[in-house]
Amino acid sequence: MHGWTKKAKRFLFWLVTTAAALVVLFLFVAGFVVWSLIQPPSDQFGKVEDEAKLARRDVSSLPAATEPYFAEMDKGLLKGIEGGEYPQEIRQIAGATGLDPEAIRQAAIRGQNAWIVWTGGNDRFWDFAARNTIGAFDLLKTVSSHPSQAYGRDNRFRYLGLVNEPGFDEATGPDPKHFGLWLDQRRTDTPPDPFGGNPDADRRYPGVEVGARGKPVEFEAREVTLPVGSYYGEPTGVMGLRLFPNPDFDLKASKKWDPDRYYNDPSYYNDKDLVRPYRVGMSCAFCHVGPNPITPPADVERPQFSQITSNPGAQYFWVDRIFFWNTQPRGEDDKPTSNEGNFLFQLFHTNPPGSLDTSLVSSDYINNPRTMNAVYETVARLGVASGTGWENLTGDELANKQFQDYSQTAALHAFFNKRDGKSASMRVLKDGSDSVGTLGALNRVYLNIGLFSEEWLLHFRPFLGGQKISPIRVPDAQKNSVYWQATETMTADMAIFFLVTGRSDLLKDAPGGKELLAALDQQQVARGRDVFAENCAACHSSKQPKAPAEFGVGEGICEGGGAGPQYRECWDRYWAWAQSAQFKQLMRAQAEKPDFLVDNYLSNERRVPIDLVRTNACSAIATNGLAGDIWDNFTSSTYKTLPAPKEVTVHHPVSGAATPMQSPGNGRGYLRPPSLIS
Repeated sequence: MHGWTKKAKRFLFWLVTTAAALVVLFLFVAGFVVWSLIQPPSDQFGKVEDEAKLARRDVSSLPAATEPYFAEMDKGLLKGIEGGEYPQEIRQIAGATGLDPEAIRQAAIRGQNAWIVWTGGNDRFWDFAARNTIGAFDLLKTVSSHPSQAYGRDNRFRYLGLVNEPGFDEATGPDPKHFGLWLDQRRTDTPPDPFGGNPDADRRYPGVEVGARGKPVEFEAREVTLPVGSYYGEPTGVMGLRLFPNPDFDLKASKKWDPDRYYNDPSYYNDKDLVRPYRVGMSCAFCHVGPNPITPPADVERPQFSQITSNPGAQYFWVDRIFFWNTQPRGEDDKPTSNEGNFLFQLFHTNPPGSLDTSLVSSDYINNPRTMNAVYETVARLGVASGTGWENLTGDELANKQFQDYSQTAALHAFFNKRDGKSASMRVLKDGSDSVGTLGALNRVYLNIGLFSEEWLLHFRPFLGGQKISPIRVPDAQKNSVYWQATETMTADMAIFFLVTGRSDLLKDAPGGKELLAALDQQQVARGRDVFAENCAACHSSKQPKAPAEFGVGEGICEGGGAGPQYRECWDRYWAWAQSAQFKQLMRAQAEKPDFLVDNYLSNERRVPIDLVRTNACSAIATNGLAGDIWDNFTSSTYKTLPAPKEVTVHHPVSGAATPMQSPGNGRGYLRPPSLIS
């Protein structure tokens, strides 16, 4: 009996130690798996090249497009000489830059084209998104008008909030020239697209020949050639979306392609290994083109170019419907549709029409839908930047291009001081984080919509997150991405484009506007003006009285806006002045001047602490621009050293319970006032 007891003890000891060893082994393996999921592939950083470079293209082979195809847009300011002279807007920028008015017009045309049709190779990323969202997001479906979908060209604006490109009709059947896809059809009375999709344009702007492009494939049991196309793609019928042949659509993939199953069979179109014949690229226009408030289209589904404009932002954009292509409206019984049980759909559904969380892809783990940024009064906005928008740039931040790097904007060299790395920056993002200069802000947008995804996707895990985020470096993009190099050469033209066309849409010029204004009670208007001057203009006017020296606004450590670790002191000085009786009196007098609204951006662009604003804190605590985060290279060193704001109280969205929250600072905790211009 004693022997059995000893054996039992030994067995129990063995069992316990084995179990403990297995637990330790399991924890080690689990820890290693978690570690491998979290850690980025840093050994690949700065070593991958984009498709254009792999195809041995150089930046000179991707020139900006010069055709004035969209000149009727944007109030027709780029059409040329009318009535014997150029529009005043062109003459103004010509005077500011020292260039000939025609040179300004040509630069603006190139910038307009880049804004509307340049996608910078990001069709690669959006194809990745289609393959890695289990068929939920698919821009090739978004541009289709298949009967199985809840939308097509005839209701695209009303249902999706997307703007139809003029010159197309809705598909009535599969297109044999596009592998059976139900794509918008170009009308015969519409001239050929000058950028791609026809032999002349494809020769003028030859596409990047990689993979299966230019090689034989199969469709409907016959051999066809997959086009090389144009590096601008071909039009889809949707403003801001361009069609590119998929280099992965080789002979093997083409034999598996079935357009009918692509639209009708979930087991087929949800297959992550499905290779579509085309990739869809996205330009800035997708999120920014909208109806012209001055000359709105009579039929929103059939606009003319003169009835749409580049700068108001997609204020009717339905993100949940776009990112879930198969979303259907509820029926008469009001029963939830299939997508409504999907968590990601519900996440997108929190985005009201006209808003989008711009950190959706490179997630900062904050659900933060914000309105699409409008681009208005760029001239006035640069004036604000030159006064209170000064930032210090160091390290890779200095790799961003500046106005003096290009002949068309060289006269604006005062916005960047090469000697000390100081940049006067407009604050486009709502948290005021983009702070490396105008051109850097424009270039970052292209990365954020998928340019150089070969490198970008190494630095975070898109949509889901979980991986440790690291910065994408501007020097790496400049070295390894020809698409990035080409984008840099185009953004100076984009700046000229918005300096010319980014002007206010005045109510008096809108249909019925003059009559509405004439009917207003002028005493009420005067009282409203005084109320605005006393209570709103401190944040919502770029025209303000100069502060007396005793307030210390703009003096000493607060010169140029005071960005950096001392910013709270500088803000408090400004706010003390803005709340004084003297400020209010002088502000009322300024608001009474007839030209008060002329060249007034209606925002001071200062970073306002959230403890003062006490509104949505999500925008203010966004993290993507922090040191070491994805957009590190696109935020200034002074932004990264901003002090923490004071503690605020947040409320639980369901219970309403109040909780104190302290923003950590180092960039977080501020909002720039939105402009009141539209």
